[in-house]
Amino acid sequence: MSQSSTLMLGFMAGATIMLGLPLGRLRVEAPGARTFLNSTAIGILVFLMWDLLSHAWEPVDTALGRLHAGTGGLGAVVGYGALFLAGLSVGLLSLVGYEMWTSRRDSPGPVVAGPGSMAVTELAGRSSRSPARRLALLIAVGIGLHNFGEGLAIGGSAARGELALATLLVIGFALHNATEGFGIVAPLAAAGDRPSWGFLLFLGLVGGGPTVLGTAVGHRYTSDVLTVVFFTVAAGSILYVVVALLGVAQRGRRRGALYAGLLAGLAAGFITDMVVTAAGA
Repeated sequence: MSQSSTLMLGFMAGATIMLGLPLGRLRVEAPGARTFLNSTAIGILVFLMWDLLSHAWEPVDTALGRLHAGTGGLGAVVGYGALFLAGLSVGLLSLVGYEMWTSRRDSPGPVVAGPGSMAVTELAGRSSRSPARRLALLIAVGIGLHNFGEGLAIGGSAARGELALATLLVIGFALHNATEGFGIVAPLAAAGDRPSWGFLLFLGLVGGGPTVLGTAVGHRYTSDVLTVVFFTVAAGSILYVVVALLGVAQRGRRRGALYAGLLAGLAAGFITDMVVTAAGA
């Protein structure tokens, strides 16, 4: 398959993330409904984290099997294991560092009263993004890394001439990405922060665009090393976001809505995965 046709497959898989983004413009007044939306996003992200880690662990598991069978050495186990832990660390700790940096940058600092001094509200408004928007952006970054790995799979199968597999992967990833769009904007809906269409488009590009980039890379080059690195970095970043969203949900004190949303999000993730598996992908 030509590179242009392969890139079109990647675009089709990544573009469906836009389907869930308009939900970010919903105005949700009921606290219970906000908690449900927020926790549904958590459920979707927990499924994605499991999906990422299970795929990233496959090369480690294969290396362990070969070591046990006497057909492989310890070096591959140690190498893939180190990559696995390093990717998780980078994905998680880089976002922790980013949060600390933005907190210091957005801190208003001491206010000096007097002629020409700014009001406290002006100083506090120096940040162009609310906490909900920053969280939505972090989710989009984590999902973008995840979708880069999906693009690698699409590009690699197309380059090997496995067109049926590539088509099934596109269908499956497109289904997943439709739920991921909601996962990105759920914090906005839960906080009652109604973003512009331009910001939603930006989130869609951050979350879905890497699918096309990964398809281009996978069409030319792919390896287990690259898969482990990107999937574990994505899993680490999603773990950070899950912890942050859980903190938001706990403050709502709506435990029934919290657990119902978690179950709904997990169900959405696993049901789409079952559809893909049943199709043979």
